[in-house]
Amino acid sequence: MMPRMADLLFADDYLASLYDVWHPRDTRVDYDFYLPHIMSASAALDVGCGDGTLLHDARRRGHSGRLCGLDPAPGMLERARQSEDIEWVLGDLQSASWAGEFDLAVMTGHAFQAVVSDKDLRASMAAVRRLLVAGGTFAFETRNPRVRAWERWKPENAVTVIGPDGVPVRITTTVVAPFDGRTVSFTHTFTGDHASLPQISRSTLRFLDLDALEALLHDADLSVVQRFGDFDGAPLRDDSPEIIIIAQAR
Repeated sequence: MMPRMADLLFADDYLASLYDVWHPRDTRVDYDFYLPHIMSASAALDVGCGDGTLLHDARRRGHSGRLCGLDPAPGMLERARQSEDIEWVLGDLQSASWAGEFDLAVMTGHAFQAVVSDKDLRASMAAVRRLLVAGGTFAFETRNPRVRAWERWKPENAVTVIGPDGVPVRITTTVVAPFDGRTVSFTHTFTGDHASLPQISRSTLRFLDLDALEALLHDADLSVVQRFGDFDGAPLRDDSPEIIIIAQAR
């Protein structure tokens, strides 16, 4: 099976190069949350690994076991492959063929929400169960739909970052298909004085509530063992910004 096409902001080499300055490591509290899980795993898979920052961090901190990153975006993986002591695989969960090889799989940066259809969600969770050893752990997060994060994705909240070549780039987010009970579609528009710009990347994200998530995982033989509402370990509440799940392969 061919991997799904990645959004332009991850697939394009120049846009991918902006990711680290747009989302610098010192602001990534999600990485801080998942890193201890990776450090305690003998074989860890980062699904939707992007440019590999989390796995690079784990290796620098002394992880000596197997680390593998999976991502459908060639632009991101090109940057990740700067470290050769980690496995980098172009693809997605449905194209992966691993069976019982990892004791941990993580999905960070709301990568879980990029799996949109019910069919793809079921197939992806079945793939997670297949690649985990019995008793292995799956850790991921999704935005809590109750807090309606998409209402802040407005042009007036645009940001400007300085690209790796020193060129300022303005990033404007606009919702183009509002929440319909399942998904939100939006664009990121990149403008600036660079030969690659302007460019527009379109994305669609799926939002599931806790009941739907637990049913999905249960059907894939994954049991929820912990739930959190934010990356500081706060308990999950109705107004929590995140739904963070730690599940175990039955």
